[in-house]
Amino acid sequence: MSYAHPEYLVDTEWVANHLNDATVRIIESDEDPLLYPMGHIAGAVQVDWFSTLQHPVRRDFVTKEQFAEMCAKLGIANDTTVVFYGDKSNWFACYALWLFEYYGHKNVKIMNGGRAKWEQEKRPLVRETPSYARTAYSAKEADKSIRAFRDEVLAHSNAKKALVDVRSPKEYSGEMLHMPNYPQEGATRGGHIPAAVSIPWSQAVNEADATFKTTEELVAIYEGKNIKADGDVIAYCRIGERSSLTWFVLKYLLGYPNVKNYDGSWTEWGNLVDAPIEK
Repeated sequence: MSYAHPEYLVDTEWVANHLNDATVRIIESDEDPLLYPMGHIAGAVQVDWFSTLQHPVRRDFVTKEQFAEMCAKLGIANDTTVVFYGDKSNWFACYALWLFEYYGHKNVKIMNGGRAKWEQEKRPLVRETPSYARTAYSAKEADKSIRAFRDEVLAHSNAKKALVDVRSPKEYSGEMLHMPNYPQEGATRGGHIPAAVSIPWSQAVNEADATFKTTEELVAIYEGKNIKADGDVIAYCRIGERSSLTWFVLKYLLGYPNVKNYDGSWTEWGNLVDAPIEK
């Protein structure tokens, strides 16, 4: 059984064969922004999740106009095929892809396995930062059909609709406020949103090479927790990066038609006055 939308995924060989393709732009997006200057795929540009994609003042993304300016500077046109990859099994690569879709860019793909697989195969990395001719990019209005906000999440929870908590089991239980081995900060309370089921993001990828699991394996994981394609699904984590990977898996690998990512996630929910939680 193949993925529902295999066109959203490419392998490392495909990327290696398109390094000089003017219609393709490769983007590295990592949790650790220092990885890119240490070595990246030839021709790849860096899009940092925090300094590039986040608004400098508001807890929100860059505006539509700022997004368009970023794309123009990176030599990305509206019809450019953009391929994302990064560390942490492509957490922030999926996050960046999700934001590109939010502002209407359609030709997007993930390099399966990310940096880990590229390095395992001993493919070359370079330190030269490329520059591209500026384009005239026109961003679309934000597509809120793929993004969930807190009031919608509350209504979703009250209606006992499908909510996927992709954090670690100890974050879900409330024992920890952050991932293991990370500073325990960011929320005043621990636990999970009522009605949410625990399906850690890591269950969707192969530990050996960071590639996505097969369709059959993914179906067993999500349908086994009653997360099915015929309902509305919202995924969340702490800040929306791990849940963007789950969003990608459900929407494009399994073909769920109605999936949203709640990027406010636990840093918002765990600090909201009068928001219900369970432990």
